[in-house]
Amino acid sequence: MKRIFFFLVTNIAILLVLSVFLSLIGFTGILQNNGVDLDYDSLMLFSLVFGMGGSFISLYMSKWMAKSLAGVKVIKTPNNEFEKWYFDVVTRQSQQLGLKMPEIGIFNSPQPNAFATGSSRNSSLVALSTGLISSMKRNEVEAVIGHEMSHVANGDMVTLSLIQGIINAFVIFFSRVIGHFVDRVILKNERGYGIGYFFTVIFAQVILGILASTIVCWFSRRREFRADYGGAQLTSKESMISSLRVLEKMTAAKLPDQMLAFGISNIGNESSLKKLFSTHPPISERIRALEEANLTTLSEHQTN
Repeated sequence: MKRIFFFLVTNIAILLVLSVFLSLIGFTGILQNNGVDLDYDSLMLFSLVFGMGGSFISLYMSKWMAKSLAGVKVIKTPNNEFEKWYFDVVTRQSQQLGLKMPEIGIFNSPQPNAFATGSSRNSSLVALSTGLISSMKRNEVEAVIGHEMSHVANGDMVTLSLIQGIINAFVIFFSRVIGHFVDRVILKNERGYGIGYFFTVIFAQVILGILASTIVCWFSRRREFRADYGGAQLTSKESMISSLRVLEKMTAAKLPDQMLAFGISNIGNESSLKKLFSTHPPISERIRALEEANLTTLSEHQTN
């Protein structure tokens, strides 16, 4: 119930902010003054504001959402031996990657998972589940931390939000073009918009959104391989593979929908159709890619 409440409040707040912004810049609608023809410039502005704006507002709220929805306990001062070790590992990896120390935290879940989020490379959050901490050896946990830190260093959260925003804008734009066509050409409505327009827009937006999500999922899967390589370079290839084998044997913790793409494991799907809509590749493919990769650790690279 708490997660649903935060989700609704967040989305209502985003809609209000974007609506106020459009009002302040004098936006009057997507129809031309004659009330018949489509104003493509206004429609593009509307699409960009709600597509890009919504995506980036969500990005800037991502740390707050993660703490609220996943129940992350932020570690400001280590209180036990593990928290001190956790803090030291993230500090060392931050220095190796040239990053500002992120916030670190733990969320309560019996299954293993971890995620990174934040609005920029130097304003991020890394969190581990209690299940991951209890089921993995220290070298495996360190590799998982390296995986998440690589997401931060690669700017994956920002890039994913940018791609999602562009996709959203195109979906909003073309769904309304389709709705306009149906309303004017098929339903022969002469002014304003009838109920057919609104039903068509909703239907087109759902269909286009589903199809467009495959692009976002494709990028998300690519970045998981990069983050695995990063985790291996910060620790060792053997440690990264070992941590993935643990995840392969156990069911990963179910994260809130908004955080799924940022977790180290969303299981992944083996079938071709389901794989198109998966944010993560199958763990077996990630292990195989690591085994075939010629990688050196950052410490070895710096020594050379």
